[in-house]
Amino acid sequence: MTAGYLWVKAFHIVFVTSWFAGLFYLPRIFVNLAMVESAGPERDRLLLMARKLWRFMQPLMALAVALGLWLWLGYGVGGGWMHAKLVVVVVLLGYHHTCGRLLQRFERGGNHRSHVWFRWFNELPVIALLLAVVLVVVKPF
Repeated sequence: MTAGYLWVKAFHIVFVTSWFAGLFYLPRIFVNLAMVESAGPERDRLLLMARKLWRFMQPLMALAVALGLWLWLGYGVGGGWMHAKLVVVVVLLGYHHTCGRLLQRFERGGNHRSHVWFRWFNELPVIALLLAVVLVVVKPF
């Protein structure tokens, strides 16, 4: 492993961690938005926070994925653990996309889901992170 790949790996970890911060927090904002009964300053503030966070998450996700692909192409395909991790990454990209769609729904005033649903939805990236870390560190197969 060359020093260059260690730099790529370090920045990949930083951008993945930053992206996950957004994946953890944006659905928490959705929980609060789902609890707001009507239009007003609280809803406007939460929507502003969600929009800004969403815009901030976009380049973090792109950089995390790009650096991950760079590492993957540099190290090779790997074992079964890598294929499983790639499935987790695809699920996370779908989750990210779903968050964007949910934000659009909130902006249009068309959310029909409860704050309880969003609390459960918020747990999905925790499970994905656990799976990804175990797959990368333990390499169970």
